[in-house]
Amino acid sequence: MVITNNLKRAICSLFDVHSDEDGVQRVVTPLEYPGSSDRIVVRVRPSSDGQGFDIDENGEAAFYANLNGGDIESDAVIRWEEDLSSSSPVSFTEDEKLTAFAGTERLVAPYIFRVAEAAQQLHAIATSRADRQASDFKERVTQVVKAIAEEIKMDYSADVELPIAGGLKADHVLGKSNPLIIIAATSATRLLEAEVIYMQYRADKKPGYILAVAESQSTVGKKQYERASYYTDKAVIFNDDAFGKLIASTTVQ
Repeated sequence: MVITNNLKRAICSLFDVHSDEDGVQRVVTPLEYPGSSDRIVVRVRPSSDGQGFDIDENGEAAFYANLNGGDIESDAVIRWEEDLSSSSPVSFTEDEKLTAFAGTERLVAPYIFRVAEAAQQLHAIATSRADRQASDFKERVTQVVKAIAEEIKMDYSADVELPIAGGLKADHVLGKSNPLIIIAATSATRLLEAEVIYMQYRADKKPGYILAVAESQSTVGKKQYERASYYTDKAVIFNDDAFGKLIASTTVQ
């Protein structure tokens, strides 16, 4: 009996519950997104009709998956979503939230677990091939850049720490006096680094052309990709032939 009581207290202590505005209860669970230390947070709020409780993770599973180079529109995620709809009270909505409806207070606690479980699964499945795909993508970029550099006899360096604050690196640099600085954006975070590099170069009035290349919009996020065109000299989606021609036609000295 003593062990049971201690175990109950130990389990309960793993969860942090916070009261937010409008009756929302924010539950920080002990579960984490795979490969990170980010804990899964589930929110419980009274439904608009007052007939129960809406439970969701605020779209964070999809957000973190995209941030880590995952693809929430992959075939594997679509199959998982189909299985989820038939075997779980949790659904994946059009606005990329995992949500469940509890008609009674008794269902709230188990549904919190189900939403957290689904969040962990979505992130894991969406990012399961991200590392390999990122490696393949970067290798293809490298092959094109090296081939063009040799063809036009341009000074070329890879994995270059740039002369700006923060120690950020370029994947490739061609030229010296006005270098072409190429960032292979394997994730939204890496694309953001390209924007930081661009702004640092402009603030310091350093010569350089910042070119960000992503494998697809889905790997970096559509909004992030669209924004990057304003905060880099150019942001493009990778295509072997077109990317090679772009590098060759870009004026670098």
